[in-house]
Amino acid sequence: MLYSSFKIALAALWAHKLRSGLTVLGVLVGVMSVMTIISALEGIMGVFEDRLSTLGPRTVIVSRIGTAMSHEEFEVKRKRKPLDMKSIPALEKGCEHCDRVTMRAFESAELKYRDQKMRDVVVAGSEYSYVDIVDITVVQGRFHSFEDDLYHRPVVFIGDLVREEFFSGVDPVGKELRIGGSPYTVIGVAKKLGSMFGESQDGFVVIPMTAFIKQFGEPRQRIQYVFQARSIETLGLAMDEIRGVMRARRHVPFDKPDDFDMLTASSILETINNFTRIFRMGIIGISSISLVVGGIVVMNIMMVSVTERTREIGIRKAVGARHGHILTQFIFESLTTTLVGGIIGIIIGFLLAKMLVGYIDMEIKPSMFAIFSGLIVSTGTGLIFGIYPAMKAARLDPVKALSYE
Repeated sequence: MLYSSFKIALAALWAHKLRSGLTVLGVLVGVMSVMTIISALEGIMGVFEDRLSTLGPRTVIVSRIGTAMSHEEFEVKRKRKPLDMKSIPALEKGCEHCDRVTMRAFESAELKYRDQKMRDVVVAGSEYSYVDIVDITVVQGRFHSFEDDLYHRPVVFIGDLVREEFFSGVDPVGKELRIGGSPYTVIGVAKKLGSMFGESQDGFVVIPMTAFIKQFGEPRQRIQYVFQARSIETLGLAMDEIRGVMRARRHVPFDKPDDFDMLTASSILETINNFTRIFRMGIIGISSISLVVGGIVVMNIMMVSVTERTREIGIRKAVGARHGHILTQFIFESLTTTLVGGIIGIIIGFLLAKMLVGYIDMEIKPSMFAIFSGLIVSTGTGLIFGIYPAMKAARLDPVKALSYE
């Protein structure tokens, strides 16, 4: 029965190509708009997840200002006391569930190699253990070592953008690079990270913390503590210990909130999700209006089809077709039309999303969630807006239908 209903539905749609094409177009536009939004948002969130995965599930970052969801919140956090290097020994001693404790600091400086320059490059100072906590992939050379830290060696680990700018086509390891006028020897290159929102993530250099302090002085404003818990299961205990030490050292009263931020990969992603949730729902809601319009087109055209085929329905009932046969036939016609429109809309929507996300230098892959969403939406449109015309056709009286002119 289902196979024969499907064949009859295809034959009826093929017999009215223009009408069927307009119906498909109405659904296509709606599914395409929803698919574009979902694919673009899923792609962007996927890029964030990939970037945050470098932190690792056991990593905790303590910062004076981690996240701020509004200008008012930022102004409040900006008044906090800066972090300092003196807290590291107390944190190492007080965090029993921490495997590693380190810190990093940031400055901006000009890089120079021979007669080439790069301005406002991020210069990070870190201890040798930083590479074991944060998943930095070394593709050439090495990261700085304990001895480099101990002896204040002027060595530098560079991002791929710096390598491409200064050392394209040559081996950068062993070359001399000047950071803010001071000479450093390149010892390694990081794996390319790519771009995010049009900004390259590879324009950075990392030098030993001792060399950083020697050149820029003891950091106060742009400093972070980085911890690695012993296991994922003890991450919560480690964070509690870190919080206790930090609050004690910064003399935070028991009835006051923390005057520092603690971040993990999951908490950052959750913050981003919360920040964009209302925006996402609003955009999808607006784009769904076109889908409702497409559904109304489906219903109107199906109603016209029922009216034009009244005699056909009467004949089929006269020769034994039941209520369910007629109902199934017209629902199949509606579903076939919307599914075709949905599949085409999914393909075009993904290509549009890929193009839009490409403008901000991100790559997206086909999302099963987005594809299934598009199929469910198109199928749901066919069922919801096709059920009334199908029921009207199934309820026709065969005697009146046969006498219909």
